[in-house]
Amino acid sequence: MKLTDFKVLTFDVVGTLIDFERGVLASVRRLGGDAARDLTDDQIFEPYMRGRAAYPGRSSKAMSKVYQSLANELGLPSDDQTAAAFQRDVLDWPAFEDSVAALKRLRKHFRLVAMTNADRVALSSYAHTLGDPFDDTVCCDETGVAKPNPQFFAYNRGRQAAFGYKFGEILHTAQSQYHDIGVATELGYSTCWIERRQGQKGFGATPTPDAVTAPTFKFATLGALADAVEAEARAA
Repeated sequence: MKLTDFKVLTFDVVGTLIDFERGVLASVRRLGGDAARDLTDDQIFEPYMRGRAAYPGRSSKAMSKVYQSLANELGLPSDDQTAAAFQRDVLDWPAFEDSVAALKRLRKHFRLVAMTNADRVALSSYAHTLGDPFDDTVCCDETGVAKPNPQFFAYNRGRQAAFGYKFGEILHTAQSQYHDIGVATELGYSTCWIERRQGQKGFGATPTPDAVTAPTFKFATLGALADAVEAEARAA
């Protein structure tokens, strides 16, 4: 099986294309002041994940509550004004350094589809940050569920079929083993794992999966995926 056998690349956005971990750490350390200065990454990520689990609503609205939950655990400023500032920061989370250029390269070869737990407001912001690369988008506002719920993946499968694409022509590309690679593989998707945390311990601000699933393809960066696609295209 080759990368160029596929016609559609579906993408997890937050964590694969958008560096939300860097965004969370920067916001908490800026807003938390002296009390946040000596906190390790994991000391921030763990209450962040607990807060997100407690407030799983639309990311363009719920993240102020997530911050207040985190801040109360860590003894950081948790007033409404600070929480609102964190919420605004969420829409400005940065792209990974290779995302914009790699997506431009990949779009020459594939239909690009965002498949994200972000809501429509947040997705619009992230798409702008990424240079508006997507031919189609699927988000939680449309599916009514969030990954790793299998219904999210079923919705996308049906949507791409409506545009004339066969299931076997879709390659799902993601960083999260928990939200994406494990469940997508189980459902029969071909998968490409972009292991953004390669060489780092643990799973950062993403829940730990029950097991690490072997993907169809694996790369450390999106740029490496684009390199491999272009190498196959030249060889052909």
